[in-house]
This record gives sequence, C-alpha cells and structure tokens, in this order.
Amino acid sequence: MPTEKIEFTGAFGDRLSAKLDWPDGGQIKSWVLFAHGFSIGKDLKPIRTVSRTLVANNYAMMRFDFTGLGESGGDFSDTNFSSNCVDLRNAADYLREHHKAPCVMIGHSFGGTAALKIADEIPECKAVATIGSPCDTTHIVHQFADKLEEIEEEGEAKVLLGGRPFVIKEQFLDDVGSHDITAKIESLGRALMIFHSPQDAVVGIKNAAHIYSKARHPKSFVSLNGADHLLLKNPMDAEYVAHVLAAWAQRYI
Repeated sequence: MPTEKIEFTGAFGDRLSAKLDWPDGGQIKSWVLFAHGFSIGKDLKPIRTVSRTLVANNYAMMRFDFTGLGESGGDFSDTNFSSNCVDLRNAADYLREHHKAPCVMIGHSFGGTAALKIADEIPECKAVATIGSPCDTTHIVHQFADKLEEIEEEGEAKVLLGGRPFVIKEQFLDDVGSHDITAKIESLGRALMIFHSPQDAVVGIKNAAHIYSKARHPKSFVSLNGADHLLLKNPMDAEYVAHVLAAWAQRYI
C-alpha cells in the first residue's frame, strides 16, 4: 500500500510524526483516523495490520505518534489526556485541510477513550470504534499505582510502561481526574463499535460493559475472545478486528 510520511503540529507546538496509508489506484471510500494506546506508537504491528486490511478494502488511514512518543517531538512528561485530545483533534484538522476529514475514528486503549472524548468536535465523524479501551481516564493510573505517593510528594516519578522508562508528573494525575467520559459516551451521537477481550489483563472487560450500557444506539460489541490487550499474541486478532471494522463502517460512511 502507498504510505506517505507527514508531520503536523501537536498540542504544544511540536512536530508530530504521522503516516498516511491509502489504496493503490482504488477509489477511497473514506478516511479513517487511528489513535494508539498509552505510551505505544503508530507502528505497533497490530496497528499496521489494521491499516493494511482497511486499505485493502479501499479505506485510507492516518496513524500518528502522540507528543513525546515514537518519531514525534515533544516531552512525554509534559503530556496528559487533554494534550492527547488536542493532538487527535489536530490530526483530524490536518486530514480536513489536505485530504478529507475522517468519517471514522478508531482508538486502541487510551486512544479509544480520547476518541470518545472528542468525536463530537469532528462533525464529519460518523462512526467511532474502541479496542480494549478504558471507560474513564482515571483507569490509566493503575499502571503506575506503586509510584503515586512518590509523584504526589516529589511532583514526578520515573515509571516503567511496557518495559520502558517514562516520567509521569503530578499534572498528569490532576488532568486525568478532570474528565467526565461517561457524559461523552451518553451524548456521543455517532455509531459505536466496541471491541474487547474477556481476557484483557490490562483493561478489564467491565470497561466495555460500562461503555456499551451508557451509549445509545446504534452501538455494537464484538468479543475478542482469547486476545491479549495489544493484540500481539495472535496476528489473526488484528486481522479480525480490521475485517469487522471495514464491513461495519461501510454502513455509516
């Protein structure tokens, strides 16, 4: 699939790295915007798999690294959920200016929570899909719960996320406690697809149940039975997600 590397401006004015994937010679059905999970990045293999499969079904997709991650500029320790939402909104603005605004938004884990938060700010967005996403922003804190006291006393602490060291500041904790995601889910006004594994050890299946119970129709749930949180254990899990997404989104674009 043709891929173009581009940059756009993030929440703090840094240059963020993104890739645009689109069909080779085929007519584009719709643009899709993908938001990756907390501390991960746009080039995780399952994300590339989702993009490749959607492109094969004549969708075009933008995937990018949030501020301070992957190939993007900026300091991760200065970021928070609010800045992630601005990054995501700016990505949609880039597509609107240079191609077409995204009709579909997909978010994995914390990226899905951000998609739920800002979907109503992108009028062209008709459908939102979450993959293993928390139903609220405070859920992320459990990943470094053993460092909370140090963060509160010292103002920051170095934590391990996915085996890599990151600095989490007190401002991050203050920010994640200030968002009402349930209200956003209740007023989403878009078609919603929820993917979640009952065996997800990072974000429990109860999060999917909460999102589904609060959302209005049209809403759908797909169980990713046996899948891990990152969809890395079995490559077919990401393929399955992408094929279901391609068929589901067709109804709303």
